[in-house]
Amino acid sequence: MTKREAPIYKVIFLNQGQVFEMYAKQIYQSDLWGFLEVEEFVFGERTTVVVDPSEEKLKAQFEGVTRSFVPMHSIVRIDEVERLGTPKISEARMTGNVMPFPMPMPDK
Repeated sequence: MTKREAPIYKVIFLNQGQVFEMYAKQIYQSDLWGFLEVEEFVFGERTTVVVDPSEEKLKAQFEGVTRSFVPMHSIVRIDEVERLGTPKISEARMTGNVMPFPMPMPDK
């Protein structure tokens, strides 16, 4: 039997009107009620000359972050994947018959 490598998870979640697609090595339910903890973010290695600006933006935004607490109602999907993909941010669009969970609007 071969030793199985540590799994990589693709986590897709909503954040301020944007859809974040991130890769991480650790995901578990938080002690903070209603949150999921995401640790050890994985970004692609710079082995080519082509640099993806959206991945660089995510890398800069999560630089120095050891753990993120994501509200469970913001999670769209979590997959265990065989290969690392490209992390990205895209605009959330309302298509189809899926309605997001209602979220309170912050007071300004």
